[in-house]
Amino acid sequence: MAVSQEDIAYEIFSWLPAKIICKFKLTCTSFSKFSEESSFKTKQSCNLLGMSDACFFLQHDQISQRYLKRIEFHHLPKEQQLSGVPNNVLTFLSNSACILASSNGLLLCHTINEDPIELFICNPITKSRFFIPSPESFRKIHNFSTVNVMLDCSNSSSSDDYFILLLENTEEWSPTSYACNIYHGKQGVWKSLENNFLSGGRNMKFDMPVFYNGAVHFISDCSDYFMRSSPFYKPYIVSYHFEKGTSTILKLPREAIKGFHIECDMGIFNWGKVTSFNSSICLVKLRKSVFSIWILKDYKSRSWKKILKVRANALGLEEKDAHVTRFTVMNGNILIFSTEHKIYSCGLDEETFMMVEEIGSHNCGSNPHFLSYSNTLRSCGTNAQTMPC
Repeated sequence: MAVSQEDIAYEIFSWLPAKIICKFKLTCTSFSKFSEESSFKTKQSCNLLGMSDACFFLQHDQISQRYLKRIEFHHLPKEQQLSGVPNNVLTFLSNSACILASSNGLLLCHTINEDPIELFICNPITKSRFFIPSPESFRKIHNFSTVNVMLDCSNSSSSDDYFILLLENTEEWSPTSYACNIYHGKQGVWKSLENNFLSGGRNMKFDMPVFYNGAVHFISDCSDYFMRSSPFYKPYIVSYHFEKGTSTILKLPREAIKGFHIECDMGIFNWGKVTSFNSSICLVKLRKSVFSIWILKDYKSRSWKKILKVRANALGLEEKDAHVTRFTVMNGNILIFSTEHKIYSCGLDEETFMMVEEIGSHNCGSNPHFLSYSNTLRSCGTNAQTMPC
């Protein structure tokens, strides 16, 4: 059977970032037709799910963003031509929203100028957004200490669906149990899960969830507020399995918990692309300006492999005595970290191992938040509206 030129173009362009697709739409009438089809948008977003993100958003912490109103957009080195966000969209988001999560081209945000606050999903490149029916508990919260929200597009059973996970603290003091609610974009309703997420005795870092192996994982904080005799004295990871409704504690490597209560910060991130067979969980520890990184080699046995230990100032940074303020792992193989004024990348795979590049300057304070971004045409929903920008 003969393949038409339009079919060939359809396949080729479905592998391109949305920024390039939008440019071609302005010059090619025939292309602009199928590029607006929902099937093409779904295919393009699915194709990019297996590719690396080329950029990320940077903003203040959730509370500060309500008052400082600044969101920055940065590219990984040599990726500026491949993806982007319209300047007017970035300005609109900075002035009216706080980004909570990012997944496959969609951003989960909440408003910062309205009372009560509202949740919405948006796609910056298509300038579309869809308001989500916010649970009453979320609308009433202003300090965000009892409600935690996250987004995932990669583990949904439908390629053009997404789900939002909301964890609500059910205890007035020392939270250890969180009610779990899930919102699927296609169904359009919130559903409460039967079993709560049990976090143990420590506070959890809900701003760095890792969706892996049918569960969502969170790491605890490193504060020294338990006696040595307590089972929660040392930091740990907790997984919540969606189908089983079970909460399981994963121990950290023995070396990782040494000196955890002195100038220490830890985070977990996806290792490898979520679509690859060898994906896993990456643990990053920063203590006294020294990075230590492990990979979870076997999920059942909880065995870890250390891949890096290096002092930040030994990475060849232009800044002298640079103080690392925040870090993340993008694309499962790149360490991204910020100092007071700069952002850097450090390769973690075999080809780019310990290759450091300066990404640029930032103005998001001493506790910036990274949100990896993929340039897709993914739909926000059938009733999505155009963003007022």
